[in-house]
Amino acid sequence: MKIDGMGALVTGGGSGLGEATARALAARGAQVTVLDLNAEAAARVAGEIGGLATSGDVTDEAAVTTALDAAEAAHGPLRIVVNCAGIGTAGRVVGREGPMPLAEFERVLRVNLFGTFNVLRLAAYRMSLSDPLPEGAGEGRGVVINTASVAAFDGQIGQAAYAASKGGIVSMALPIAREFGRFGVRVNTVAPGVFLTPLLYTLPEAAQQALAQGIPFPPRLGDPDEFARTVIFCAEMDYLNGEVIRLDGANRLPPK
Repeated sequence: MKIDGMGALVTGGGSGLGEATARALAARGAQVTVLDLNAEAAARVAGEIGGLATSGDVTDEAAVTTALDAAEAAHGPLRIVVNCAGIGTAGRVVGREGPMPLAEFERVLRVNLFGTFNVLRLAAYRMSLSDPLPEGAGEGRGVVINTASVAAFDGQIGQAAYAASKGGIVSMALPIAREFGRFGVRVNTVAPGVFLTPLLYTLPEAAQQALAQGIPFPPRLGDPDEFARTVIFCAEMDYLNGEVIRLDGANRLPPK
Protein backbone atom coordinates (compact mmCIF):
# COMPACT_ATOMS: atom_id res chain seq x y z
CA MET A 1 0.00 0.00 0.00
CA LYS A 2 1.17 3.46 -0.80
CA ILE A 3 1.07 5.35 2.52
CA ASP A 4 1.40 8.87 1.16
CA GLY A 5 -1.94 10.66 1.30
CA MET A 6 -3.77 7.85 3.08
CA GLY A 7 -6.02 8.42 6.09
CA ALA A 8 -4.66 6.68 9.19
CA LEU A 9 -5.80 6.22 12.79
CA VAL A 10 -3.45 5.26 15.63
CA THR A 11 -4.90 4.34 19.01
CA GLY A 12 -2.70 4.92 22.02
CA GLY A 13 -0.94 7.44 19.81
CA GLY A 14 -0.16 9.87 22.61
CA SER A 15 2.90 8.02 23.88
CA GLY A 16 5.25 5.06 23.49
CA LEU A 17 4.79 2.71 20.55
CA GLY A 18 1.69 4.52 19.38
CA GLU A 19 3.41 7.89 19.30
CA ALA A 20 6.35 6.50 17.35
CA THR A 21 3.93 4.93 14.88
CA ALA A 22 1.92 8.11 14.42
CA ARG A 23 5.14 10.03 13.72
CA ALA A 24 6.41 7.41 11.26
CA LEU A 25 3.15 7.36 9.31
CA ALA A 26 3.03 11.15 9.15
CA ALA A 27 6.65 11.26 7.97
CA ARG A 28 5.59 9.10 5.01
CA GLY A 29 2.74 11.39 4.10
CA ALA A 30 -0.21 9.76 5.87
CA GLN A 31 -2.98 11.96 7.25
CA VAL A 32 -2.91 10.77 10.85
CA THR A 33 -5.58 10.87 13.53
CA VAL A 34 -4.22 10.30 17.03
CA LEU A 35 -6.65 8.64 19.43
CA ASP A 36 -5.64 8.46 23.08
CA LEU A 37 -7.38 8.37 26.44
CA ASN A 38 -5.09 11.26 27.42
CA ALA A 39 -6.44 14.22 25.46
CA GLU A 40 -3.41 16.39 26.24
CA ALA A 41 -0.98 13.76 24.97
CA ALA A 42 -3.02 13.23 21.80
CA ALA A 43 -3.07 16.97 21.15
CA ARG A 44 0.69 17.27 21.66
CA VAL A 45 1.55 14.50 19.19
CA ALA A 46 -1.06 15.53 16.63
CA GLY A 47 0.09 19.13 16.79
CA GLU A 48 3.70 18.16 16.17
CA ILE A 49 2.93 15.95 13.15
CA GLY A 50 0.18 18.03 11.59
CA GLY A 51 -2.48 15.48 12.43
CA LEU A 52 -5.83 15.39 14.17
CA ALA A 53 -6.22 14.74 17.90
CA THR A 54 -9.11 12.78 19.37
CA SER A 55 -9.58 11.38 22.85
CA GLY A 56 -11.63 8.53 24.20
CA ASP A 57 -11.76 5.02 25.59
CA VAL A 58 -11.17 2.33 22.96
CA THR A 59 -13.69 0.07 24.69
CA ASP A 60 -16.44 2.70 24.28
CA GLU A 61 -18.33 2.25 21.00
CA ALA A 62 -19.62 5.82 21.02
CA ALA A 63 -16.17 7.29 21.65
CA VAL A 64 -14.56 5.24 18.89
CA THR A 65 -17.37 6.09 16.49
CA THR A 66 -16.87 9.78 17.22
CA ALA A 67 -13.13 9.43 16.57
CA LEU A 68 -13.72 7.61 13.29
CA ASP A 69 -16.24 10.24 12.19
CA ALA A 70 -13.73 13.00 12.93
CA ALA A 71 -10.92 11.16 11.15
CA GLU A 72 -12.97 10.64 7.99
CA ALA A 73 -14.28 14.19 8.02
CA ALA A 74 -10.74 15.55 8.20
CA HIS A 75 -8.81 13.08 6.07
CA GLY A 76 -11.23 11.08 3.97
CA PRO A 77 -11.64 7.28 4.05
CA LEU A 78 -9.52 5.44 6.59
CA ARG A 79 -7.04 3.11 4.95
CA ILE A 80 -4.67 2.36 7.83
CA VAL A 81 -5.67 1.59 11.42
CA VAL A 82 -3.05 0.76 14.05
CA ASN A 83 -4.14 -0.45 17.48
CA CYS A 84 -1.51 0.44 20.09
CA ALA A 85 -3.75 1.32 23.06
CA GLY A 86 -3.32 -1.04 25.97
CA ILE A 87 -2.38 -1.47 29.60
CA GLY A 88 0.18 -3.66 31.34
CA THR A 89 -0.42 -5.03 34.80
CA ALA A 90 1.09 -7.82 36.86
CA GLY A 91 -0.48 -10.04 39.48
CA ARG A 92 -0.47 -13.66 40.54
CA VAL A 93 -3.61 -15.69 40.06
CA VAL A 94 -3.22 -16.90 43.64
CA GLY A 95 -1.31 -14.48 45.82
CA ARG A 96 -0.76 -13.72 49.47
CA GLU A 97 -4.16 -12.07 49.72
CA GLY A 98 -6.00 -14.87 47.94
CA PRO A 99 -7.20 -15.32 44.36
CA MET A 100 -6.86 -12.51 41.87
CA PRO A 101 -10.00 -10.37 41.84
CA LEU A 102 -11.96 -11.24 38.74
CA ALA A 103 -12.42 -7.54 38.02
CA GLU A 104 -8.65 -7.12 37.58
CA PHE A 105 -8.46 -9.91 35.02
CA GLU A 106 -11.52 -8.57 33.22
CA ARG A 107 -10.11 -5.01 33.11
CA VAL A 108 -6.92 -6.08 31.33
CA LEU A 109 -8.81 -8.16 28.77
CA ARG A 110 -11.36 -5.42 28.27
CA VAL A 111 -8.80 -2.74 27.45
CA ASN A 112 -6.26 -4.82 25.52
CA LEU A 113 -8.42 -7.37 23.73
CA PHE A 114 -11.94 -5.95 23.68
CA GLY A 115 -10.61 -2.46 22.94
CA THR A 116 -8.56 -3.71 20.01
CA PHE A 117 -11.51 -5.68 18.66
CA ASN A 118 -13.87 -2.75 19.12
CA VAL A 119 -11.72 -0.40 17.05
CA LEU A 120 -11.01 -3.11 14.48
CA ARG A 121 -14.66 -4.02 13.89
CA LEU A 122 -15.88 -0.44 13.62
CA ALA A 123 -13.02 0.70 11.39
CA ALA A 124 -13.09 -2.36 9.14
CA TYR A 125 -16.81 -1.94 8.52
CA ARG A 126 -16.16 1.54 7.20
CA MET A 127 -13.28 0.28 5.09
CA SER A 128 -15.57 -2.37 3.59
CA LEU A 129 -17.91 0.38 2.35
CA SER A 130 -15.20 2.56 0.85
CA ASP A 131 -14.04 2.49 -2.75
CA PRO A 132 -11.11 0.19 -3.56
CA LEU A 133 -7.72 1.86 -3.62
CA PRO A 134 -6.79 3.24 -7.04
CA GLU A 135 -4.37 1.31 -9.20
CA GLY A 136 -0.80 1.90 -8.06
CA ALA A 137 -1.80 2.84 -4.50
CA GLY A 138 -2.21 -0.73 -3.31
CA GLU A 139 -4.52 -3.70 -3.40
CA GLY A 140 -7.85 -3.77 -1.63
CA ARG A 141 -9.34 -1.17 0.68
CA GLY A 142 -7.09 -0.94 3.72
CA VAL A 143 -5.15 -2.60 6.51
CA VAL A 144 -5.53 -3.03 10.27
CA ILE A 145 -2.40 -3.62 12.34
CA ASN A 146 -2.78 -4.79 15.93
CA THR A 147 -0.28 -4.84 18.78
CA ALA A 148 0.19 -8.06 20.73
CA SER A 149 3.27 -9.00 22.81
CA VAL A 150 5.77 -11.81 23.15
CA ALA A 151 3.91 -12.50 26.40
CA ALA A 152 1.26 -14.09 24.20
CA PHE A 153 3.75 -16.92 23.56
CA ASP A 154 5.91 -17.12 26.70
CA GLY A 155 4.24 -15.06 29.39
CA GLN A 156 5.91 -14.85 32.77
CA ILE A 157 4.52 -15.62 36.20
CA GLY A 158 2.24 -12.75 37.09
CA GLN A 159 1.26 -12.10 33.46
CA ALA A 160 -1.77 -14.37 33.21
CA ALA A 161 -4.20 -11.56 32.41
CA TYR A 162 -1.80 -9.67 30.14
CA ALA A 163 -0.72 -12.81 28.28
CA ALA A 164 -4.35 -13.87 27.82
CA SER A 165 -5.28 -10.48 26.39
CA LYS A 166 -2.36 -10.45 23.97
CA GLY A 167 -2.87 -14.12 23.11
CA GLY A 168 -6.38 -13.26 22.05
CA ILE A 169 -5.06 -10.61 19.69
CA VAL A 170 -2.66 -13.16 18.17
CA SER A 171 -5.34 -15.82 17.80
CA MET A 172 -7.89 -13.62 16.08
CA ALA A 173 -5.47 -12.32 13.42
CA LEU A 174 -5.82 -15.19 10.96
CA PRO A 175 -9.57 -15.83 11.13
CA ILE A 176 -10.34 -12.13 10.79
CA ALA A 177 -7.86 -11.75 7.92
CA ARG A 178 -9.57 -14.65 6.17
CA GLU A 179 -13.00 -13.12 6.75
CA PHE A 180 -11.96 -9.66 5.57
CA GLY A 181 -10.43 -11.03 2.38
CA ARG A 182 -13.79 -10.74 0.66
CA PHE A 183 -13.63 -6.95 0.78
CA GLY A 184 -9.88 -6.48 0.59
CA VAL A 185 -8.91 -5.46 4.11
CA ARG A 186 -5.73 -7.01 5.51
CA VAL A 187 -5.07 -7.73 9.19
CA ASN A 188 -1.59 -8.10 10.66
CA THR A 189 -0.15 -8.17 14.17
CA VAL A 190 3.15 -7.09 15.68
CA ALA A 191 4.25 -8.79 18.91
CA PRO A 192 6.99 -6.64 20.47
CA GLY A 193 9.40 -7.80 23.14
CA VAL A 194 10.86 -5.49 25.79
CA PHE A 195 10.81 -1.95 24.42
CA LEU A 196 11.85 1.40 25.85
CA THR A 197 8.38 2.79 26.46
CA PRO A 198 7.51 5.49 29.05
CA LEU A 199 7.00 2.79 31.70
CA LEU A 200 10.52 1.43 31.30
CA TYR A 201 12.05 4.89 31.15
CA THR A 202 11.08 5.25 34.81
CA LEU A 203 13.37 2.36 35.77
CA PRO A 204 16.95 3.05 36.83
CA GLU A 205 19.62 2.60 34.16
CA ALA A 206 20.92 -0.50 35.96
CA ALA A 207 17.48 -2.10 35.81
CA GLN A 208 17.19 -1.34 32.09
CA GLN A 209 20.59 -2.91 31.44
CA ALA A 210 19.59 -6.02 33.40
CA LEU A 211 16.57 -6.46 31.17
CA ALA A 212 18.70 -6.00 28.06
CA GLN A 213 21.24 -8.63 29.12
CA GLY A 214 18.77 -11.44 28.49
CA ILE A 215 18.24 -10.47 24.85
CA PRO A 216 20.41 -12.57 22.47
CA PHE A 217 21.02 -9.96 19.76
CA PRO A 218 21.10 -7.10 19.65
CA PRO A 219 21.56 -7.10 23.47
CA ARG A 220 19.49 -4.01 24.15
CA LEU A 221 15.91 -2.92 24.64
CA GLY A 222 13.80 -2.24 21.60
CA ASP A 223 13.43 1.27 20.24
CA PRO A 224 9.84 2.42 19.57
CA ASP A 225 11.02 3.60 16.14
CA GLU A 226 11.80 -0.05 15.28
CA PHE A 227 8.25 -0.99 16.15
CA ALA A 228 6.97 1.87 13.99
CA ARG A 229 9.10 0.76 11.03
CA THR A 230 7.64 -2.73 11.36
CA VAL A 231 4.15 -1.26 11.23
CA ILE A 232 5.12 0.63 8.09
CA PHE A 233 6.28 -2.65 6.54
CA CYS A 234 2.99 -4.32 7.49
CA ALA A 235 1.08 -1.50 5.82
CA GLU A 236 3.16 -1.27 2.66
CA MET A 237 3.56 -4.99 1.91
CA ASP A 238 0.33 -5.94 0.16
CA TYR A 239 1.00 -9.69 0.30
CA LEU A 240 1.47 -9.70 4.08
CA ASN A 241 -1.83 -10.72 5.60
CA GLY A 242 -2.97 -12.67 8.67
CA GLU A 243 0.58 -12.61 9.99
CA VAL A 244 2.03 -12.18 13.49
CA ILE A 245 5.56 -10.77 13.63
CA ARG A 246 7.66 -11.19 16.77
CA LEU A 247 9.94 -8.20 17.23
CA ASP A 248 12.17 -9.16 20.13
CA GLY A 249 15.83 -9.73 19.20
CA ALA A 250 15.29 -13.52 19.53
CA ASN A 251 14.36 -13.02 23.18
CA ARG A 252 12.25 -15.57 25.03
CA LEU A 253 10.88 -14.49 28.38
CA PRO A 254 12.02 -16.57 31.37
CA PRO A 255 9.32 -17.93 33.69
CA LYS A 256 9.81 -15.02 36.11
